[in-house]
Amino acid sequence: TTEIYTLSLHDALPICGAPSDHAVPVRGDGKGEEVLDHALCLARRHKAHIEVLHCRPKPEDMVPYGVPLPSSRRKSLIASASNLANEEEGKVRKLFDDYCAKRGIPEIDGFPWPQDEVSATWREATGKQANVIGVKGRLVDLIAVPKPDRSQNLGLNTLQAALLESGKLVLMCPPQPCTRLGEKIAIAWNGSGEAARAITAALPILKEAQEVVLLAPDGKNLPVSSDEAKVYLETHGVTCRLQGFTQSSSAVARILLENAKQAGADCLLMGAYGQSRQRELIMGGVTQYVVDHADLPVLLMN
Repeated sequence: TTEIYTLSLHDALPICGAPSDHAVPVRGDGKGEEVLDHALCLARRHKAHIEVLHCRPKPEDMVPYGVPLPSSRRKSLIASASNLANEEEGKVRKLFDDYCAKRGIPEIDGFPWPQDEVSATWREATGKQANVIGVKGRLVDLIAVPKPDRSQNLGLNTLQAALLESGKLVLMCPPQPCTRLGEKIAIAWNGSGEAARAITAALPILKEAQEVVLLAPDGKNLPVSSDEAKVYLETHGVTCRLQGFTQSSSAVARILLENAKQAGADCLLMGAYGQSRQRELIMGGVTQYVVDHADLPVLLMN
């Protein structure tokens, strides 16, 4: 689509004495407001700043590729594409302005932003959303994306770029309203490096949660046990409880989602793409099942 925008969420809470940043990508194709709702739920818990980056396409990318055209015709098409991009950008900017006004979110031109309330900033960039997210997301704390829609082939590239190129925590938002987020968090623990990085990256969010539930398979010899993970969390000020489950090798992801729901969690935190990335992207796996079937927000870390 041409109406694509992203947003960055800059958390006012300190991490190791420095301001932390959350990043959230949002589309203007009807799913943007849902992702903004999830971002706002999290921002309100942390008095965070939301930075919106609209990704407008390059006019030349909107001209049919590989089709021979006279120079004058190509220039005309590029000019028309540029005008269309300007119109779409204006529409998306108005949607953002209306969203902020309706919810009483002050719009700030740039840093420094308020430390005691939620605020927002509008930014613009030129390029494809996935490419922009992979780069711009490297200096934020969290990137929020819509849950990919496989039926329309939308969103998967952006999610993968956020996960595999930014090195940051990613919040995948399902297509439904968000009334609470980060109050009760379930953690999928398997002792992997990805799961450990997810916990570390999410510590500021976990510390503010009312309840944290550590989900781990019963009777399995993990590289790092769930008891050790519990101690790590508690040494960082996160109180949590263990919830074991019987693991079936063919249904790990489904069981994780079922247990998160049974625990009453409003989101699931997990490591992503623990197998060979290329293999899992092609063959599927735990991460892909969760991406396809989760009906609650999922915090992912590669």
